[in-house]
Amino acid sequence: MTRVLVTGAKGFVGRAVCRRLQAARFDVVAAVRDDKATVEADETRYLGDLTKSEDFDRHLSGCDVVVHLAARVHVMNDPSTDPDVLYSEMNVAVTKRLAEAALRLGIKRFVFLSSIKVNGDETTLAPFTEADPPNPQDAYGRSKQAAEQILMGMATQTALEPVILRVPLVYGPDVKANFLSLLKLCDSSMPLPFGAISENRRSLIYVENLADAIATAIDHPNAGGQIFLVSDGPPVSTASLVAAIRAAFGRPNGLIPVPPGFLRFLLSLIGKSATTDRLTGSLEIDDSLIRQKLGWTPPATFKEGLAATIGWYRDTR
Repeated sequence: MTRVLVTGAKGFVGRAVCRRLQAARFDVVAAVRDDKATVEADETRYLGDLTKSEDFDRHLSGCDVVVHLAARVHVMNDPSTDPDVLYSEMNVAVTKRLAEAALRLGIKRFVFLSSIKVNGDETTLAPFTEADPPNPQDAYGRSKQAAEQILMGMATQTALEPVILRVPLVYGPDVKANFLSLLKLCDSSMPLPFGAISENRRSLIYVENLADAIATAIDHPNAGGQIFLVSDGPPVSTASLVAAIRAAFGRPNGLIPVPPGFLRFLLSLIGKSATTDRLTGSLEIDDSLIRQKLGWTPPATFKEGLAATIGWYRDTR
């Protein structure tokens, strides 16, 4: 049985990945920082602060594959004086040391969760593809690109088989941050000024679909040494997303057609320009490569993923 070490196993994506791998009969080793949370896995290893660890070989001992999810995650309006340094310590240096330890132990397959922010923050004329030149716009995106470059460079000189998955916004049960805020907003009777934002195109991925893509990447013979963009499939507009969420809550959509330019102006007055960009702009992914090369298709539809997310939200409120 293939033994898979999953870093970041107690996180939002990590928990889903561990569940999916166990269902696929992989032997799952959950790598977590401390013992404050339980994870569905065959074994749990407590790694402490990875940026300070000196024992990566022990962390990976006895494993056949590494799935590296642990990261310093993207923070809007990061207050750090030098965010590039902080992101680099975790997202670049730790990734490099894990990959080097994997090589020393004879572990070839190394699945790395990256971000569509390596491509950029917005699409205009066409969806992002793997062939587009990287254009990260912030410290988080730059750190993910740097980690990708290290892994792909190692692949050309060693036996390492990195598989890099660039993902857009991930949603599903246990979601936090922006999507959770959107759920709370949609679960109110408040009219929302997004009715005119119907032409933008934003790709998303349901967490269980992402977990399935990672499971596919672990042992597919065509995955090694590849970068893949991955999503649920067809993109959604802001208006259609809000309408779908409100419909799942059993509420009327309550959308008011405020012109995007005026909405941008209003939000800029309260320091929310970045939020406006995400609401009104497009970020669309063409994930045809992973579908063609690995034969992967998302097991759940957007509607199914959203229903599961709303069900979790209701059960936990």
